[in-house]
Amino acid sequence: MSLSAIIDDVVARQKQVIVYTGTDDGPDLTEKLATRNLVVDRRRIPDIGADSFVVVRDGERFRGAISLADLLAFLAPPIRRPEDAGAIDDGYRAIYELLDDTVFVSLDRRQLLATSREMEDRAWRTGRGRLHVGFQSPSLFEPQAHIYRELATVTDVDVHVYADGKISGELLGDAPITTHVGSSTGIGRYWFILFEDGADGSQNCALIAEQTDESTYRGVWTYNESLVERAFEAVD
Repeated sequence: MSLSAIIDDVVARQKQVIVYTGTDDGPDLTEKLATRNLVVDRRRIPDIGADSFVVVRDGERFRGAISLADLLAFLAPPIRRPEDAGAIDDGYRAIYELLDDTVFVSLDRRQLLATSREMEDRAWRTGRGRLHVGFQSPSLFEPQAHIYRELATVTDVDVHVYADGKISGELLGDAPITTHVGSSTGIGRYWFILFEDGADGSQNCALIAEQTDESTYRGVWTYNESLVERAFEAVD
């Protein structure tokens, strides 16, 4: 199983987003969610003062709901980039989980970094398990190195870093980080972050993004334990 095969597998499972609103006016989520593997429908509800909301379905299965205002705030650029662990509020975390297992077809590095921060935060809060992160090149790891040095030093999380090229020992310091050089495996095409909580799997998560051109990626983020396990197998 390769990282690309995992992305292709999720592509085949398209979700439906239903926007319930009391008016025919308002933002068109079709365009705003165009980067994801979603079908967007719009339905009227009686205009009784209720706030507009969004429902996500996976086939016949209800996945969750969130207010339209909260979803629009999340989608509005720039996507929030918390600078420290624990800075992501419950509303943002709920949106990430609501869009679980949906493929994005065009996200940039800024947006991927915001998603990575949510998964790093899970590792911080859990304090154990293993975290495998792919940075494509050592130069991309450099501005993030301090985050992983501290995570590996302060917590019991087993941190592994992959890159298409050798990572300088100066970037690692004395932190117990295991590095992997993947120049012969095509790892340079991927940005990924995989976390396994070392316990019941409730905090497991993964982001896998394949570079499609100079600045954009396609991929998936997921909290599905089976998909996370497959992703670990692919990079191991």
